[in-house]
Amino acid sequence: MQHQKDVFKIAFEQLYGPLLAYTKTLTNNPEQAKDIVQNCFITLWQKRPDLLESPTLKSFLFTTAYNSFIDLYRKNKRKNKILDNLKYSMAKEYIIEEESNLDIKIKRLKLIIAELPPKCKEILLLNKRDGLKYKEIALRLNISEKTVESQMRIAFKKIREELKKGKQFFVVILKDISKYLS
Repeated sequence: MQHQKDVFKIAFEQLYGPLLAYTKTLTNNPEQAKDIVQNCFITLWQKRPDLLESPTLKSFLFTTAYNSFIDLYRKNKRKNKILDNLKYSMAKEYIIEEESNLDIKIKRLKLIIAELPPKCKEILLLNKRDGLKYKEIALRLNISEKTVESQMRIAFKKIREELKKGKQFFVVILKDISKYLS
């Protein structure tokens, strides 16, 4: 037994450095490399009766280090694939949630616009939906440009006020939804 310990100690002293250097080139991670080399020597100690006197001791350690690296690489690859899938699922869920929130915001804005006074609503839609300039709206409706500006200012003010009243929005949405449920 003492002879095996001495041979193991000599093997450790002679091969630890080169094995660690080799493993570092595989992993690019000094801590991971140390763990792999440590496990290689643990495996060697467990199999010492067969290997300590063998001329293939060095080959055994380097092969064990390489195989340990490959196992670790595959394990990390699976773990990274799982993490990538999880990240993708979370991002997809976030996008769906944002689209849903956008739909709610659009619906809310449409409801607010629908509640505007008729002339105010008409002018806002001609400008924002149809892309007409204030002058074109004034000509089309036979009103002054100042009236168009004034109506647009009123529309934006009412929209801002209603957007601030977020709580009331849910009551309006619920009323609107009830139309579809009936």
